[in-house]
Amino acid sequence: MTTVSTNTSSAQTLGRRLYSDAERARRDSTKWTLVQGLLAPFQFVVFLISLGLVVRYLMTGAGYDAATLSIVIKTGVLLLIMITGAIWEKVVFGQYLFAPAFFWEDVFSFAVIALHLLYVFALYADALAPDGLMYLALAAYTAYVINAGQFVWKLRLARLDAEART
Repeated sequence: MTTVSTNTSSAQTLGRRLYSDAERARRDSTKWTLVQGLLAPFQFVVFLISLGLVVRYLMTGAGYDAATLSIVIKTGVLLLIMITGAIWEKVVFGQYLFAPAFFWEDVFSFAVIALHLLYVFALYADALAPDGLMYLALAAYTAYVINAGQFVWKLRLARLDAEART
């Protein structure tokens, strides 16, 4: 176990540092870092809007079409961020997915994607009633929030690591 400390706090991380010096340099110099930095909050805004529409539908029965469209859009944005994230990992770590620093985040990302794509499949196959589709979307959204938390935690660890290096 290594300890990363700062002037005001310390954090312990398992295993190696999140980024080697070379990986940090590649991360800081690639345009894909900016792309990820823009897409992540955009995806979160899309999620919040869609979540509101889904909850509205479940509570009132109104707005099914808007909720459905928002879930499909959220799924598209999720796929976009996954593709660009894989490119980012290739540039920074030399492999498209499952780099050791983000292995478990990538594993859980596939569960998130599977749930979102299951929703799209069920929608187009007419496999679930509208309420069932919305509850499936909520399951996908719950998984997304957990996965987003994983990435936010890694961002925090990266910042603590950077502070410890200075």
